Formats: sequence, C-alpha cells, structure tokens
Amino acid sequence: MKDPYDILGVPRNASADVIKKTYRQLARKLHPDSAGDAPGAEDRFKDLSAAYELLSDSKKRASYDRGEIDANGNPTRRAGPFGGGRARPAAGGRNPFDDFFRQRSSRDQANIRIDGADVSYSLKVSFADAVLGANKNVSIANGKRLAVTIPAGTKSGQVLRLRGQGMSGLGGGLNGDAHVEIVVEPDSLFRREGHHILMECPITLPEAVLGARIEVPTVHGAVTVTVPGGSNSGTTLRLKGKGVRDPKSKITGDQLVTLKVILPKEKDKKLAEFIEQWAKENDYDVRSGPAFAKWLGRKADAD
Repeated sequence: MKDPYDILGVPRNASADVIKKTYRQLARKLHPDSAGDAPGAEDRFKDLSAAYELLSDSKKRASYDRGEIDANGNPTRRAGPFGGGRARPAAGGRNPFDDFFRQRSSRDQANIRIDGADVSYSLKVSFADAVLGANKNVSIANGKRLAVTIPAGTKSGQVLRLRGQGMSGLGGGLNGDAHVEIVVEPDSLFRREGHHILMECPITLPEAVLGARIEVPTVHGAVTVTVPGGSNSGTTLRLKGKGVRDPKSKITGDQLVTLKVILPKEKDKKLAEFIEQWAKENDYDVRSGPAFAKWLGRKADAD
C-alpha cells in the first residue's frame, strides 16, 4: 500500500482531528453505497480505510513514523544498535550480529500488540424507519456487510456504536468499533418536532364549511379523523399517540395535523356568484386584530 499520508492527502504533522475530518469527507465520496459502479472506487475505499486505520491509532502512527511498521501495519526490521544498520561480515566469515538481529526482530514482532482502529460510516434511512425502527446493512471496506439495528425514535445525526466491528487488531490486539451515523432523509409529508410529528392536510371548501370524516396518513398507518364544520386553514387536529416514542421515558408523542383549505383548481361561476351574494349579507372583517392594525396604521377594533 502507498504511504497512508499520501492516500489521505494530509501532511505528516496533521492533527488527529484533521485526519478524522479528511477521512470522513473522502469516505462519504468513495463509499460503495455512494460511488456506485465508479471504476476503482472500491479499491480506493479499501486503501483509504486501511490508511485511516493506521493513522487514527496514535500507537500505530508513532510506530509507522519511527519505521517500526510499514504502511500495511507489518513490523519491519529496525536499524542496528550503532545507528548504521547491520554490520558487514568479515571476508569469508559470518556476520556475528546476524543471530542477534534475527532474534531481536522476532521478539519485536511477537511483542507488538496494537488494537484495531475505529471506523466511521454514514447510513441513510427513511423518516418512517427512524421513527418506527428497522434493520439495515452497511458495507465496509473489506466487503463485509454489517447488520445495523435502527432503534425506534432515532434522530438524524445520531451515531450508533457497533463494538468490535472496526479494523482488526495486530498481535492479539482488540478489534476497533464501527461508528454508524444515521442520516434521516426528509419526508414529503411528515416532519419531526421533538417527539411530535407534524403534517399539513389539504381539505376541500365543503369539508371545511360543513365538516367531514376524512382519512389521514400516519407512519403507523392511515386513520380516520373528524374535520369540524367551520374549520379554517391553520386549524390543528391532534392524533394521540401517533408520534415518536421516547426510548427513555417510553412516552409516545402525538401527530399534529394542520388543515389547509384548498379551492377548486378551475374557476366555478356558480360558486363565485353565491359567495358574492353571501358576502353582501354577511360582511365580516378578518384583519381587525392588533397585529394588522399596527402595520395598516389604524386602531384595532375593540373586542
């Protein structure tokens, strides 16, 4: 493998934070789930993960910088005790230091015990999977697929820790952990606010005026709700227990459904004539409150 500093594109004196940040940026770009069938992406991702495994571990990095291990993490023969490498043998004779160096190298290799580095991945999940929980898989550098359990109520940005699923240790060292950051994809209907789920539901003019029973979607399945007669845009209905369950308190939030009155797409002459006649007999002011009065430059009507 090439020099790990070159693979990550960082200087040899780069801080641990810089190495971690650079790795995450490159990992998102080269990960098999993101790069798809791009030529060589899988090999580059493997090299990137191996380079990060070495440089993210302070002990491994120090050993590599001192020349004690190579870019693959394998032990190398260090320089001799006199700083000039191995001594040359006398003419026709055997180098007296050969056995010494061979035995010392064997001891060095046997004594090196390095824990595997932690690795970081990101996993995109749907809004419903984050709320209800799900089982997913994530691909790692060596081609292995890890099973990831998404707990119900998971938030975007939450990091799940998979013990022992990171890079392998050397010389009997412990395996590192895999840290999986959950990215919740936006939903076209729902959004989350704490443990409540919010959505906007369109209703017709007759449903708003006369009231109606309508079906409303939730992540738990469709439910039937009652639209009270005389409902306005902005009227909010509360669906108890149809929100997000708090894994700590075990309390489940609600779904808040905000109604939005939608007029017909096509202009209706009869409706316009009826409203015109009705307005003459039922004049009322909806902009008489103090907020509007302030900006319109007139006094608010007394309550």
